[in-house]
Amino acid sequence: MTKIGYARVSTDEQTLSLQLDALEAVGCHSVFTDRGVSGGVPPRDRAGFVAALDHLEPGATFVVWKMDRLGRSLGGIIDTIDGFKALDVEFVSLTESIDTSLATGRAFWQIIGVMAELECNLISERTAAGMAAARRRGKKLGRLKVLNAEQIAEARKKMERGVTLACLARSYRVNARTLSRALQAGGQ
Repeated sequence: MTKIGYARVSTDEQTLSLQLDALEAVGCHSVFTDRGVSGGVPPRDRAGFVAALDHLEPGATFVVWKMDRLGRSLGGIIDTIDGFKALDVEFVSLTESIDTSLATGRAFWQIIGVMAELECNLISERTAAGMAAARRRGKKLGRLKVLNAEQIAEARKKMERGVTLACLARSYRVNARTLSRALQAGGQ
């Protein structure tokens, strides 16, 4: 079974040696790295990660020292690891002792997925509840209006005198579509 290792550090000042030593110790055939790349950068936009993917074959194992080497957010990490499943590739995280080729590793991974979904649902519920409470207090939600009612009335009069929509939009420093929508809405 081929083991492909991946290591990443966020800054050029950090060292990869701890990760590289651990990946070598478990028998990784090849190790690919990204140096000075933040965990916020999607894996598919990292040269080392993409090179590692190119070397994966069905039945191979993708190994990292720690799960957070894949990304910053749990949702992003889950998506990445689920992508391995689609490639028929196993995943191992040495620090967290996750090995998707074992029953316990797959079970643990399913629990992580359920917890991530729960977290997402709780955030949505809290956001909806907060927005509802704000509406009850009379707060208007959404983007602020770029043009006020007086500016819209003024623009309407200028258009009646022949000034073009594009010219007016430039003078108000807004997109022509923004001005057009404001005029159609009647300045409400």
